[in-house]
Amino acid sequence: MLYPIENEIRQVKNLNGIWKFKKESRLGQGVDEKWFEKPLADAIEMPVPASYNDITTDKSLRDHTGWVWYERELSIPLDWMEKRMVLRFGSVTHHAVVYINGQKVTSHKGGFLPFEAELNGCVNPGQNRLTVAVSNMLDHSCLPFGLIQDANTEYYPEGEKEQIYEFDFFNYSGIHRPVKIYTTPKTFIKDVTVTTDIIGGDGIVNYSVLVEGDTKDIEITLLDEEGALVAKAGDMEGKIVVENAKLWNVRAAYLYRLDIRAGEDHYTLPFGIRTVKVTEKQILLNGKPVYLKGFGKHEDSDIRGRGLDEALNVRDFELLKWLGANSFRTSHYPYSEEIMQMADRQGFLIIDEVPAVGLNLWCDTIVFQPGYADEETLKHHKDVLTELYERDKNHPCVIMWSVANEAQTKNGNALEYFTEVVDHIRALDDTRPITNVTHHSITSDKVAHLFDVICLNRYYSWYYDLANLESIYPRLTKEFQEWHEKYHKPVMITEYGTDTVVGMHKLPEVIFSEEYQIEYYKENNRALDDCDFVIGEHLWAFADFMTSFGLRRMDGNKKGIFTRQRQPKSVAFKIKERWTEPSTKWP
Repeated sequence: MLYPIENEIRQVKNLNGIWKFKKESRLGQGVDEKWFEKPLADAIEMPVPASYNDITTDKSLRDHTGWVWYERELSIPLDWMEKRMVLRFGSVTHHAVVYINGQKVTSHKGGFLPFEAELNGCVNPGQNRLTVAVSNMLDHSCLPFGLIQDANTEYYPEGEKEQIYEFDFFNYSGIHRPVKIYTTPKTFIKDVTVTTDIIGGDGIVNYSVLVEGDTKDIEITLLDEEGALVAKAGDMEGKIVVENAKLWNVRAAYLYRLDIRAGEDHYTLPFGIRTVKVTEKQILLNGKPVYLKGFGKHEDSDIRGRGLDEALNVRDFELLKWLGANSFRTSHYPYSEEIMQMADRQGFLIIDEVPAVGLNLWCDTIVFQPGYADEETLKHHKDVLTELYERDKNHPCVIMWSVANEAQTKNGNALEYFTEVVDHIRALDDTRPITNVTHHSITSDKVAHLFDVICLNRYYSWYYDLANLESIYPRLTKEFQEWHEKYHKPVMITEYGTDTVVGMHKLPEVIFSEEYQIEYYKENNRALDDCDFVIGEHLWAFADFMTSFGLRRMDGNKKGIFTRQRQPKSVAFKIKERWTEPSTKWP
Protein backbone atom coordinates (compact mmCIF):
# COMPACT_ATOMS: atom_id res chain seq x y z
CA MET A 1 0.00 0.00 0.00
CA LEU A 2 1.52 3.29 -1.12
CA TYR A 3 1.89 6.10 1.40
CA PRO A 4 -0.02 9.25 0.33
CA ILE A 5 2.19 11.93 -1.22
CA GLU A 6 1.41 15.36 -2.60
CA ASN A 7 2.73 16.60 -5.92
CA GLU A 8 1.49 18.42 -9.01
CA ILE A 9 -0.96 15.55 -9.70
CA ARG A 10 -1.88 14.10 -6.31
CA GLN A 11 -3.41 16.19 -3.52
CA VAL A 12 -3.70 15.37 0.19
CA LYS A 13 -6.12 16.74 2.79
CA ASN A 14 -5.25 16.12 6.44
CA LEU A 15 -8.23 15.31 8.71
CA ASN A 16 -6.32 15.35 12.00
CA GLY A 17 -7.57 17.66 14.72
CA ILE A 18 -10.51 17.82 17.12
CA TRP A 19 -13.36 15.42 16.38
CA LYS A 20 -16.69 14.82 18.11
CA PHE A 21 -16.70 11.74 20.32
CA LYS A 22 -19.22 9.60 22.18
CA LYS A 23 -18.98 6.37 24.16
CA GLU A 24 -21.70 3.75 24.05
CA SER A 25 -23.38 3.14 27.40
CA ARG A 26 -24.31 -0.39 26.35
CA LEU A 27 -22.83 -2.71 23.72
CA GLY A 28 -24.43 -2.13 20.32
CA GLN A 29 -26.17 1.09 21.30
CA GLY A 30 -24.75 3.13 18.42
CA VAL A 31 -25.92 0.74 15.71
CA ASP A 32 -29.27 0.11 17.38
CA GLU A 33 -29.96 3.84 17.58
CA LYS A 34 -28.34 4.51 14.17
CA TRP A 35 -25.89 7.15 15.38
CA PHE A 36 -24.34 7.18 11.90
CA GLU A 37 -27.53 8.60 10.34
CA LYS A 38 -27.36 12.00 12.05
CA PRO A 39 -24.83 14.20 13.86
CA LEU A 40 -23.66 12.76 17.19
CA ALA A 41 -25.73 14.14 20.04
CA ASP A 42 -24.25 14.93 23.48
CA ALA A 43 -20.73 14.43 22.13
CA ILE A 44 -17.47 15.61 23.68
CA GLU A 45 -14.31 16.73 21.90
CA MET A 46 -11.51 14.26 21.18
CA PRO A 47 -8.13 14.77 19.48
CA VAL A 48 -7.11 12.69 16.46
CA PRO A 49 -4.65 11.04 16.37
CA ALA A 50 -4.58 9.90 20.01
CA SER A 51 -5.81 7.18 22.31
CA TYR A 52 -9.03 8.29 23.97
CA ASN A 53 -8.30 6.53 27.29
CA ASP A 54 -6.18 9.13 29.08
CA ILE A 55 -7.65 12.32 27.61
CA THR A 56 -10.54 12.85 30.01
CA THR A 57 -10.98 12.42 33.77
CA ASP A 58 -13.64 9.75 33.24
CA LYS A 59 -12.54 6.40 34.70
CA SER A 60 -15.29 4.57 32.82
CA LEU A 61 -13.88 5.83 29.51
CA ARG A 62 -10.31 4.92 30.41
CA ASP A 63 -11.38 1.36 31.21
CA HIS A 64 -14.13 1.08 28.57
CA THR A 65 -14.62 -2.20 26.72
CA GLY A 66 -16.76 -1.85 23.63
CA TRP A 67 -17.55 0.72 20.96
CA VAL A 68 -16.96 4.45 20.78
CA TRP A 69 -17.93 6.84 17.97
CA TYR A 70 -15.99 9.63 16.28
CA GLU A 71 -17.38 12.25 13.92
CA ARG A 72 -16.26 15.30 11.98
CA GLU A 73 -17.24 17.39 8.99
CA LEU A 74 -15.06 17.27 5.89
CA SER A 75 -15.12 19.55 2.88
CA ILE A 76 -14.63 18.21 -0.65
CA PRO A 77 -13.38 20.77 -3.23
CA LEU A 78 -15.51 20.93 -6.37
CA ASP A 79 -12.58 20.07 -8.66
CA TRP A 80 -11.95 16.86 -6.72
CA MET A 81 -15.20 15.38 -7.98
CA GLU A 82 -13.56 14.53 -11.32
CA LYS A 83 -10.71 12.70 -9.62
CA ARG A 84 -10.39 9.47 -7.70
CA MET A 85 -10.73 10.25 -3.97
CA VAL A 86 -9.43 7.92 -1.25
CA LEU A 87 -10.01 8.09 2.51
CA ARG A 88 -7.08 6.63 4.43
CA PHE A 89 -6.66 5.74 8.11
CA GLY A 90 -3.11 5.11 9.36
CA SER A 91 -4.55 2.87 12.08
CA VAL A 92 -7.66 2.44 14.18
CA THR A 93 -7.41 0.15 17.20
CA HIS A 94 -8.76 -2.50 16.91
CA HIS A 95 -11.96 -2.51 14.78
CA ALA A 96 -13.41 0.27 12.65
CA VAL A 97 -16.61 0.86 10.71
CA VAL A 98 -16.58 4.00 8.55
CA TYR A 99 -19.63 5.95 7.34
CA ILE A 100 -19.92 8.93 5.00
CA ASN A 101 -23.18 10.87 5.24
CA GLY A 102 -24.75 7.87 6.96
CA GLN A 103 -23.60 5.36 4.31
CA LYS A 104 -21.15 2.61 5.30
CA VAL A 105 -18.06 2.79 3.09
CA THR A 106 -15.64 0.33 4.70
CA SER A 107 -14.70 -1.64 7.79
CA HIS A 108 -11.39 -2.96 9.05
CA LYS A 109 -10.12 -5.44 11.62
CA GLY A 110 -6.65 -4.98 13.08
CA GLY A 111 -5.41 -2.01 15.05
CA PHE A 112 -1.94 -1.24 13.73
CA LEU A 113 -2.03 -1.08 9.95
CA PRO A 114 -3.59 1.30 7.41
CA PHE A 115 -6.78 0.83 5.45
CA GLU A 116 -8.52 2.81 2.71
CA ALA A 117 -11.85 3.39 1.01
CA GLU A 118 -12.63 5.09 -2.29
CA LEU A 119 -15.08 7.94 -1.80
CA ASN A 120 -16.36 8.47 -5.33
CA GLY A 121 -20.11 8.16 -5.27
CA CYS A 122 -20.20 8.62 -1.48
CA VAL A 123 -19.37 12.32 -1.08
CA ASN A 124 -20.75 15.60 -2.34
CA PRO A 125 -18.86 18.77 -3.16
CA GLY A 126 -18.71 20.91 -0.03
CA GLN A 127 -19.58 19.63 3.45
CA ASN A 128 -19.90 15.93 4.28
CA ARG A 129 -20.18 14.05 7.57
CA LEU A 130 -17.56 11.41 8.43
CA THR A 131 -18.46 8.95 11.22
CA VAL A 132 -16.20 6.21 12.56
CA ALA A 133 -17.26 3.51 15.03
CA VAL A 134 -14.26 2.09 16.92
CA SER A 135 -14.07 -1.03 19.11
CA ASN A 136 -11.25 -2.20 21.37
CA MET A 137 -12.73 -5.67 21.89
CA LEU A 138 -10.36 -8.58 21.29
CA ASP A 139 -11.43 -12.17 20.83
CA HIS A 140 -9.72 -15.38 19.74
CA SER A 141 -9.82 -14.29 16.09
CA CYS A 142 -7.87 -11.08 16.73
CA LEU A 143 -4.24 -10.05 16.97
CA PRO A 144 -3.44 -9.15 19.69
CA PHE A 145 -5.20 -12.21 21.06
CA GLY A 146 -7.95 -11.84 23.66
CA LEU A 147 -11.09 -13.41 25.06
CA ILE A 148 -14.42 -11.76 25.86
CA GLN A 149 -16.71 -13.16 28.51
CA ASP A 150 -19.86 -12.09 30.29
CA ALA A 151 -19.01 -10.12 33.41
CA ASN A 152 -20.07 -11.50 36.80
CA THR A 153 -23.59 -10.08 37.11
CA GLU A 154 -23.36 -10.12 40.90
CA TYR A 155 -21.02 -7.15 40.64
CA TYR A 156 -21.58 -5.76 37.14
CA PRO A 157 -24.72 -4.70 35.23
CA GLU A 158 -26.41 -7.51 33.30
CA GLY A 159 -25.00 -7.81 29.77
CA GLU A 160 -21.70 -6.15 30.66
CA LYS A 161 -18.71 -7.74 28.94
CA GLU A 162 -15.31 -8.39 30.47
CA GLN A 163 -12.21 -8.22 28.27
CA ILE A 164 -9.50 -10.75 29.04
CA TYR A 165 -6.03 -10.39 27.49
CA GLU A 166 -2.59 -11.63 28.43
CA PHE A 167 -0.29 -9.12 26.76
CA ASP A 168 1.67 -6.82 29.05
CA PHE A 169 0.78 -3.37 27.73
CA PHE A 170 -2.30 -1.20 28.10
CA ASN A 171 -5.06 -1.85 25.58
CA TYR A 172 -5.14 1.71 24.28
CA SER A 173 -7.81 2.40 21.69
CA GLY A 174 -8.85 5.11 19.28
CA ILE A 175 -7.85 6.63 15.96
CA HIS A 176 -4.12 6.37 16.54
CA ARG A 177 -2.54 7.59 13.31
CA PRO A 178 -3.26 10.26 10.69
CA VAL A 179 -6.52 10.36 8.75
CA LYS A 180 -6.17 11.70 5.21
CA ILE A 181 -8.03 12.07 1.96
CA TYR A 182 -5.88 11.96 -1.15
CA THR A 183 -6.60 12.15 -4.85
CA THR A 184 -5.26 10.37 -7.91
CA PRO A 185 -6.31 10.34 -11.55
CA LYS A 186 -8.88 7.69 -12.47
CA THR A 187 -6.04 5.68 -14.01
CA PHE A 188 -3.47 5.53 -11.22
CA ILE A 189 -0.31 3.93 -9.89
CA LYS A 190 -1.67 1.37 -7.44
CA ASP A 191 1.49 -0.26 -6.12
CA VAL A 192 5.27 -0.35 -6.48
CA THR A 193 7.64 -3.10 -5.36
CA VAL A 194 11.40 -2.63 -5.19
CA THR A 195 14.02 -5.22 -4.24
CA THR A 196 17.76 -4.69 -4.44
CA ASP A 197 20.95 -6.66 -4.76
CA ILE A 198 24.67 -5.86 -4.94
CA ILE A 199 27.07 -7.33 -7.49
CA GLY A 200 30.59 -6.10 -7.15
CA GLY A 201 30.26 -2.38 -6.63
CA ASP A 202 27.04 -2.13 -8.60
CA GLY A 203 23.54 -1.96 -7.20
CA ILE A 204 20.79 -4.00 -8.81
CA VAL A 205 17.31 -2.47 -8.58
CA ASN A 206 14.45 -4.79 -9.44
CA TYR A 207 11.16 -2.93 -9.70
CA SER A 208 7.55 -3.71 -10.49
CA VAL A 209 4.77 -1.15 -10.98
CA LEU A 210 1.07 -1.98 -10.83
CA VAL A 211 -1.22 0.47 -12.63
CA GLU A 212 -4.99 0.42 -12.25
CA GLY A 213 -6.65 1.46 -15.49
CA ASP A 214 -5.89 1.47 -19.18
CA THR A 215 -2.47 2.88 -19.99
CA LYS A 216 0.78 1.59 -21.41
CA ASP A 217 2.43 4.97 -21.07
CA ILE A 218 4.99 4.64 -18.28
CA GLU A 219 8.28 6.36 -17.55
CA ILE A 220 10.62 5.31 -14.74
CA THR A 221 13.35 7.70 -13.64
CA LEU A 222 15.93 6.74 -11.02
CA LEU A 223 17.34 9.73 -9.14
CA ASP A 224 20.09 9.94 -6.55
CA GLU A 225 19.80 11.75 -3.23
CA GLU A 226 20.76 15.07 -4.82
CA GLY A 227 18.13 14.67 -7.54
CA ALA A 228 20.60 13.86 -10.32
CA LEU A 229 19.53 11.39 -13.02
CA VAL A 230 20.94 7.89 -12.58
CA ALA A 231 18.93 5.83 -15.07
CA LYS A 232 15.67 5.62 -17.01
CA ALA A 233 13.34 2.78 -17.93
CA GLY A 234 10.07 2.44 -19.79
CA ASP A 235 8.48 -0.83 -18.67
CA MET A 236 6.10 -1.81 -15.88
CA GLU A 237 8.77 -4.05 -14.43
CA GLY A 238 12.46 -4.46 -14.96
CA LYS A 239 15.99 -4.28 -13.64
CA ILE A 240 18.18 -1.20 -13.37
CA VAL A 241 21.93 -1.42 -12.79
CA VAL A 242 23.38 1.42 -10.69
CA GLU A 243 27.12 1.55 -11.25
CA ASN A 244 29.22 2.24 -8.15
CA ALA A 245 26.06 2.46 -6.10
CA LYS A 246 25.93 4.32 -2.82
CA LEU A 247 24.60 1.78 -0.36
CA TRP A 248 22.04 2.22 2.37
CA ASN A 249 23.89 1.30 5.54
CA VAL A 250 23.48 1.15 9.28
CA ARG A 251 23.41 4.70 10.69
CA ALA A 252 24.60 5.85 7.26
CA ALA A 253 21.49 5.93 5.13
CA TYR A 254 21.48 6.79 1.43
CA LEU A 255 18.12 6.98 -0.34
CA TYR A 256 17.59 6.88 -4.08
CA ARG A 257 14.22 7.84 -5.57
CA LEU A 258 12.17 5.92 -8.09
CA ASP A 259 10.15 8.55 -9.93
CA ILE A 260 7.21 6.99 -11.77
CA ARG A 261 4.87 8.53 -14.33
CA ALA A 262 2.04 6.40 -15.70
CA GLY A 263 -0.60 8.04 -17.82
CA GLU A 264 -1.55 11.21 -15.94
CA ASP A 265 -0.37 9.92 -12.57
CA HIS A 266 2.93 10.61 -10.82
CA TYR A 267 4.41 8.90 -7.74
CA THR A 268 7.89 9.02 -6.16
CA LEU A 269 9.20 6.23 -3.95
CA PRO A 270 12.36 6.59 -1.81
CA PHE A 271 14.36 3.39 -1.36
CA GLY A 272 17.80 2.17 -0.39
CA ILE A 273 20.14 -0.28 -2.10
CA ARG A 274 21.14 -2.90 0.43
CA THR A 275 21.16 -6.65 1.07
CA VAL A 276 20.45 -8.69 4.20
CA LYS A 277 21.67 -12.24 4.69
CA VAL A 278 22.09 -14.61 7.62
CA THR A 279 24.90 -17.10 8.18
CA GLU A 280 25.40 -19.64 10.96
CA LYS A 281 26.87 -16.98 13.25
CA GLN A 282 26.17 -13.59 11.72
CA ILE A 283 23.69 -11.25 10.12
CA LEU A 284 25.21 -9.49 7.12
CA LEU A 285 24.19 -6.08 5.85
CA ASN A 286 25.67 -5.47 2.40
CA GLY A 287 27.87 -8.51 2.94
CA LYS A 288 29.39 -7.24 6.20
CA PRO A 289 28.53 -8.40 9.73
CA VAL A 290 26.52 -6.04 11.88
CA TYR A 291 25.81 -6.30 15.60
CA LEU A 292 22.32 -5.10 16.56
CA LYS A 293 22.31 -2.67 19.49
CA GLY A 294 18.95 -1.38 20.59
CA PHE A 295 15.65 -2.07 22.24
CA GLY A 296 12.22 -3.44 22.33
CA LYS A 297 10.01 -0.40 22.75
CA HIS A 298 6.43 0.84 22.58
CA GLU A 299 4.45 3.60 20.95
CA ASP A 300 3.44 4.95 24.34
CA SER A 301 3.43 8.31 26.10
CA ASP A 302 1.58 10.39 28.67
CA ILE A 303 -1.90 11.59 27.69
CA ARG A 304 -1.61 10.54 24.02
CA GLY A 305 -1.31 6.84 24.84
CA ARG A 306 -0.48 5.13 21.55
CA GLY A 307 -1.40 8.08 19.34
CA LEU A 308 1.16 9.34 16.82
CA ASP A 309 3.35 12.08 18.31
CA GLU A 310 5.94 13.43 15.87
CA ALA A 311 7.80 15.36 18.60
CA LEU A 312 8.08 12.22 20.72
CA ASN A 313 9.30 10.19 17.74
CA VAL A 314 12.07 12.68 17.02
CA ARG A 315 13.03 12.67 20.72
CA ASP A 316 13.19 8.86 20.73
CA PHE A 317 15.48 8.78 17.70
CA GLU A 318 17.70 11.45 19.28
CA LEU A 319 18.01 9.31 22.41
CA LEU A 320 18.75 6.21 20.34
CA LYS A 321 21.55 8.09 18.58
CA TRP A 322 22.87 9.48 21.89
CA LEU A 323 23.16 5.93 23.21
CA GLY A 324 24.88 4.61 20.09
CA ALA A 325 21.96 2.30 19.23
CA ASN A 326 21.45 1.13 15.66
CA SER A 327 18.21 -0.88 15.79
CA PHE A 328 14.94 -1.74 17.48
CA ARG A 329 12.08 -4.22 17.26
CA THR A 330 8.51 -3.03 16.73
CA SER A 331 7.38 -4.89 19.80
CA HIS A 332 4.62 -5.99 19.79
CA TYR A 333 2.88 -4.55 16.73
CA PRO A 334 3.75 -2.58 13.60
CA TYR A 335 4.72 1.02 14.37
CA SER A 336 3.59 4.03 12.39
CA GLU A 337 4.74 4.61 8.82
CA GLU A 338 6.21 7.91 9.98
CA ILE A 339 8.56 5.98 12.30
CA MET A 340 9.55 3.63 9.49
CA GLN A 341 10.30 6.60 7.22
CA MET A 342 12.48 8.18 9.91
CA ALA A 343 14.38 4.92 10.32
CA ASP A 344 14.92 4.84 6.54
CA ARG A 345 16.35 8.36 6.59
CA GLN A 346 18.57 7.81 9.61
CA GLY A 347 19.82 4.29 8.95
CA PHE A 348 18.23 2.34 11.81
CA LEU A 349 17.64 -1.39 11.43
CA ILE A 350 14.19 -2.70 12.33
CA ILE A 351 12.82 -6.11 13.21
CA ASP A 352 9.23 -5.64 12.03
CA GLU A 353 6.72 -7.54 14.18
CA VAL A 354 3.05 -8.33 13.68
CA PRO A 355 0.73 -8.00 16.70
CA ALA A 356 0.77 -11.74 17.41
CA VAL A 357 1.12 -11.19 21.14
CA GLY A 358 -1.12 -12.65 23.83
CA LEU A 359 -0.93 -16.22 22.45
CA ASN A 360 1.00 -16.66 25.65
CA LEU A 361 3.14 -19.47 26.96
CA TRP A 362 1.87 -19.01 30.52
CA CYS A 363 -1.79 -19.66 29.70
CA ASP A 364 -3.16 -22.68 31.58
CA THR A 365 -5.22 -23.71 28.55
CA ILE A 366 -3.57 -25.08 25.42
CA VAL A 367 -3.70 -22.06 23.13
CA PHE A 368 -3.59 -23.66 19.68
CA GLN A 369 -6.90 -25.49 19.65
CA PRO A 370 -10.51 -24.82 18.55
CA GLY A 371 -12.02 -21.88 20.40
CA TYR A 372 -8.62 -20.36 21.06
CA ALA A 373 -6.00 -19.86 18.35
CA ASP A 374 -7.76 -21.79 15.62
CA GLU A 375 -8.35 -21.50 11.86
CA GLU A 376 -9.98 -18.10 12.29
CA THR A 377 -6.96 -16.80 14.17
CA LEU A 378 -4.61 -18.27 11.59
CA LYS A 379 -6.47 -16.59 8.74
CA HIS A 380 -6.26 -13.23 10.46
CA HIS A 381 -2.57 -13.83 11.26
CA LYS A 382 -1.90 -14.34 7.55
CA ASP A 383 -4.02 -11.32 6.61
CA VAL A 384 -2.06 -9.09 8.99
CA LEU A 385 1.25 -10.41 7.66
CA THR A 386 0.09 -9.59 4.15
CA GLU A 387 -0.94 -6.07 5.19
CA LEU A 388 2.39 -5.56 6.97
CA TYR A 389 4.36 -6.76 3.96
CA GLU A 390 2.40 -4.58 1.57
CA ARG A 391 2.97 -1.53 3.76
CA ASP A 392 6.63 -2.06 4.66
CA LYS A 393 8.15 -4.10 1.82
CA ASN A 394 10.01 -1.14 0.30
CA HIS A 395 11.55 0.16 3.54
CA PRO A 396 15.30 -0.52 3.61
CA CYS A 397 15.20 -0.23 7.41
CA VAL A 398 13.22 -3.48 7.67
CA ILE A 399 15.80 -6.24 7.90
CA MET A 400 13.72 -9.02 9.45
CA TRP A 401 10.08 -10.06 9.89
CA SER A 402 8.95 -11.28 13.31
CA VAL A 403 5.80 -13.40 13.21
CA ALA A 404 5.01 -13.55 16.95
CA ASN A 405 6.13 -12.69 20.47
CA GLU A 406 6.13 -15.28 23.28
CA ALA A 407 3.50 -17.56 21.78
CA GLN A 408 2.74 -20.92 23.33
CA THR A 409 5.04 -22.77 20.95
CA LYS A 410 5.52 -25.68 23.35
CA ASN A 411 2.08 -26.90 22.30
CA GLY A 412 2.36 -29.55 19.58
CA ASN A 413 -0.42 -27.93 17.54
CA ALA A 414 1.76 -24.83 17.28
CA LEU A 415 3.99 -26.50 14.71
CA GLU A 416 1.23 -26.84 12.14
CA TYR A 417 0.03 -23.31 12.88
CA PHE A 418 3.44 -21.64 12.55
CA THR A 419 4.45 -23.71 9.54
CA GLU A 420 1.56 -22.09 7.68
CA VAL A 421 2.47 -18.64 9.02
CA VAL A 422 6.10 -18.97 7.94
CA ASP A 423 5.23 -20.41 4.53
CA HIS A 424 2.91 -17.45 4.01
CA ILE A 425 5.45 -14.71 4.74
CA ARG A 426 8.22 -16.52 2.82
CA ALA A 427 5.94 -16.68 -0.22
CA LEU A 428 5.48 -12.92 0.04
CA ASP A 429 9.14 -12.04 0.65
CA ASP A 430 12.22 -14.20 0.12
CA THR A 431 14.67 -11.29 0.60
CA ARG A 432 14.54 -10.94 4.38
CA PRO A 433 15.13 -13.39 7.24
CA ILE A 434 12.22 -14.42 9.46
CA THR A 435 12.12 -14.91 13.20
CA ASN A 436 9.83 -15.67 16.11
CA VAL A 437 10.55 -14.19 19.53
CA THR A 438 10.31 -16.95 22.12
CA HIS A 439 10.51 -17.33 25.88
CA HIS A 440 10.44 -21.12 25.79
CA SER A 441 13.25 -23.45 26.68
CA ILE A 442 15.07 -25.41 24.02
CA THR A 443 13.45 -28.64 25.24
CA SER A 444 9.88 -27.33 25.05
CA ASP A 445 9.88 -25.18 21.89
CA LYS A 446 8.46 -26.95 18.83
CA VAL A 447 8.97 -24.40 16.04
CA ALA A 448 12.47 -22.85 16.22
CA HIS A 449 13.71 -24.82 13.21
CA LEU A 450 11.30 -22.87 10.98
CA PHE A 451 13.14 -19.58 11.47
CA ASP A 452 16.40 -17.99 10.31
CA VAL A 453 17.39 -16.36 13.61
CA ILE A 454 16.79 -17.60 17.16
CA CYS A 455 15.39 -14.64 19.14
CA LEU A 456 15.13 -15.20 22.89
CA ASN A 457 13.52 -13.22 25.71
CA ARG A 458 15.33 -13.99 28.97
CA TYR A 459 14.84 -12.59 32.46
CA TYR A 460 17.20 -14.56 34.71
CA SER A 461 17.52 -12.92 38.12
CA TRP A 462 14.15 -11.23 37.61
CA TYR A 463 11.24 -13.52 36.75
CA TYR A 464 13.54 -16.50 37.44
CA ASP A 465 16.04 -16.70 40.31
CA LEU A 466 15.01 -13.26 41.53
CA ALA A 467 17.93 -11.22 42.92
CA ASN A 468 20.42 -14.00 42.13
CA LEU A 469 22.68 -12.00 39.84
CA GLU A 470 25.40 -14.66 39.99
CA SER A 471 23.14 -17.10 38.13
CA ILE A 472 22.86 -14.98 34.98
CA TYR A 473 26.22 -15.58 33.33
CA PRO A 474 26.39 -19.39 33.63
CA ARG A 475 22.73 -19.93 32.77
CA LEU A 476 22.71 -17.60 29.79
CA THR A 477 25.97 -18.80 28.23
CA LYS A 478 24.95 -22.44 28.66
CA GLU A 479 21.55 -21.89 27.12
CA PHE A 480 22.83 -19.83 24.19
CA GLN A 481 25.37 -22.52 23.39
CA GLU A 482 22.65 -25.18 23.41
CA TRP A 483 20.42 -23.25 21.00
CA HIS A 484 23.28 -22.57 18.62
CA GLU A 485 24.62 -26.12 18.68
CA LYS A 486 21.18 -27.59 17.99
CA TYR A 487 20.06 -25.25 15.19
CA HIS A 488 23.33 -23.80 13.80
CA LYS A 489 21.71 -20.39 13.52
CA PRO A 490 22.63 -17.03 14.98
CA VAL A 491 21.10 -16.15 18.33
CA MET A 492 19.85 -12.78 19.53
CA ILE A 493 18.53 -11.65 22.88
CA THR A 494 15.41 -9.59 22.17
CA GLU A 495 14.32 -8.87 25.74
CA TYR A 496 16.12 -8.69 29.07
CA GLY A 497 15.60 -6.21 31.86
CA THR A 498 14.39 -5.34 35.36
CA ASP A 499 11.68 -3.04 36.68
CA THR A 500 13.50 -0.02 38.08
CA VAL A 501 12.05 2.88 40.04
CA VAL A 502 13.83 6.06 38.99
CA GLY A 503 15.51 7.72 41.96
CA MET A 504 15.57 4.58 44.11
CA HIS A 505 19.17 3.97 45.20
CA LYS A 506 20.48 1.17 47.42
CA LEU A 507 23.98 0.01 48.26
CA PRO A 508 24.33 -2.94 48.19
CA GLU A 509 21.84 -3.13 45.33
CA VAL A 510 18.32 -4.48 45.79
CA ILE A 511 15.60 -5.21 43.26
CA PHE A 512 13.88 -2.12 41.80
CA SER A 513 16.92 0.05 42.55
CA GLU A 514 18.92 1.77 39.82
CA GLU A 515 22.04 -0.02 41.07
CA TYR A 516 20.37 -3.41 40.58
CA GLN A 517 19.50 -2.53 36.99
CA ILE A 518 23.16 -1.68 36.32
CA GLU A 519 24.47 -4.91 37.83
CA TYR A 520 21.81 -6.94 36.01
CA TYR A 521 22.85 -5.66 32.60
CA LYS A 522 26.51 -6.05 33.50
CA GLU A 523 26.08 -9.79 34.08
CA ASN A 524 23.89 -10.33 31.00
CA ASN A 525 26.24 -8.44 28.72
CA ARG A 526 29.21 -10.44 29.99
CA ALA A 527 27.45 -13.56 28.71
CA LEU A 528 26.58 -11.98 25.36
CA ASP A 529 30.19 -10.95 24.80
CA ASP A 530 31.42 -14.50 25.29
CA CYS A 531 29.23 -16.01 22.55
CA ASP A 532 30.50 -15.23 19.05
CA PHE A 533 27.23 -16.37 17.43
CA VAL A 534 25.13 -13.73 19.24
CA ILE A 535 24.18 -11.08 16.68
CA GLY A 536 22.58 -8.50 18.89
CA GLU A 537 21.17 -7.22 22.14
CA HIS A 538 17.79 -5.53 22.44
CA LEU A 539 17.16 -4.35 25.98
CA TRP A 540 13.68 -4.40 27.45
CA ALA A 541 12.69 -1.69 27.33
CA PHE A 542 13.55 1.65 25.79
CA ALA A 543 11.20 3.60 28.07
CA ASP A 544 8.70 2.87 30.82
CA PHE A 545 5.21 2.25 29.46
CA MET A 546 1.63 1.80 30.61
CA THR A 547 0.13 -1.62 31.26
CA SER A 548 -3.15 -2.89 32.66
CA PHE A 549 -3.49 -2.29 36.36
CA GLY A 550 -2.45 -4.96 38.86
CA LEU A 551 -0.26 -5.77 41.85
CA ARG A 552 2.66 -6.80 39.63
CA ARG A 553 2.64 -3.44 37.81
CA MET A 554 2.88 -0.09 39.62
CA ASP A 555 1.55 2.52 37.19
CA GLY A 556 2.93 0.52 34.29
CA ASN A 557 6.05 -1.40 33.37
CA LYS A 558 9.22 0.23 34.77
CA LYS A 559 11.85 -1.72 32.83
CA GLY A 560 12.74 1.30 30.72
CA ILE A 561 16.25 2.64 30.33
CA PHE A 562 14.39 5.95 30.18
CA THR A 563 11.33 7.06 32.09
CA ARG A 564 8.02 7.38 30.29
CA GLN A 565 8.88 11.09 29.96
CA ARG A 566 12.14 10.08 28.18
CA GLN A 567 14.59 11.02 30.92
CA PRO A 568 17.54 8.68 31.61
CA LYS A 569 17.94 6.26 34.48
CA SER A 570 21.49 5.66 35.72
CA VAL A 571 21.97 2.59 33.52
CA ALA A 572 21.47 4.69 30.36
CA PHE A 573 24.91 6.24 30.82
CA LYS A 574 26.45 2.77 31.19
CA ILE A 575 24.73 1.54 28.04
CA LYS A 576 26.00 4.62 26.22
CA GLU A 577 29.56 3.72 27.29
CA ARG A 578 29.12 0.16 26.05
CA TRP A 579 27.72 1.15 22.66
CA THR A 580 29.80 4.22 21.90
CA GLU A 581 33.10 3.71 23.73
CA PRO A 582 34.13 0.08 23.27
CA SER A 583 37.57 0.81 24.73
CA THR A 584 35.89 1.21 28.14
CA LYS A 585 34.72 -2.42 27.94
CA TRP A 586 31.73 -1.82 30.19
CA PRO A 587 30.69 -3.92 31.93
